[in-house]
Amino acid sequence: MSGTESSTLVDLNLGLGTLTALTRRVAAEALAGLHEMPIDPERRCYRRLRSDDVFDVWLIGWATGQATELHDHGDSLGALTVVSGSLSERRWAPHRGGIRVRALRAGRSQGFRIGHVHDVVNLSSMSAVSVHAYSPPLTVMSYYEVDAATAALRRVRTTPYGLPG
Repeated sequence: MSGTESSTLVDLNLGLGTLTALTRRVAAEALAGLHEMPIDPERRCYRRLRSDDVFDVWLIGWATGQATELHDHGDSLGALTVVSGSLSERRWAPHRGGIRVRALRAGRSQGFRIGHVHDVVNLSSMSAVSVHAYSPPLTVMSYYEVDAATAALRRVRTTPYGLPG
């Protein structure tokens, strides 16, 4: 592939600001009743709403206690907006002492650069719904553990496509 073709493909990918705006727009659609999301107490529900060569958008329902594992989004940028309820994000921040936690309440959006490793969980007694977008579309996810002895991040597996989170 020539340098021109490579830069053209990169230019087609959406940036963090655009992805975040997209998740906010789809969250507003969900609040308006355009995207119904069932909540299953046994497993996290997710549905891909849109997908093309540039981005994909997912709607995810979270019952109390449901979580992802520490993971990345491969070579994709990502963003999420909480539609309803609240979620907690544990993110890997080695320059700040390891795992950091932040609350993501309804209406809150967050973008993720390539290499962002996080876990999302619903710690609330109420269910939650969130919208996630990735560019380029999500194709692989790697999962991690924090090594207790060294306080370092250790990849435990990589899965093609994966589930958004």
